[in-house]
Amino acid sequence: MRHSELWERMDQHLGAGYSRVWADQQVLGELGGRTVSEALDAGVAPKTVWRAVWESLDLPPSER
Repeated sequence: MRHSELWERMDQHLGAGYSRVWADQQVLGELGGRTVSEALDAGVAPKTVWRAVWESLDLPPSER
């Protein structure tokens, strides 16, 4: 998964205006207590980040 696909998925589920705010503020335990933005900046793979987002948002299995 590329960064662009991660952001497209987040925009789809959170809205284009809110996804970046959420990514900067929501701390996820699955990402070691980091936000999405912090995890990406630290080099965590977008696929790993998406799995954490998917779980946090309690999305259906088809969205994984």
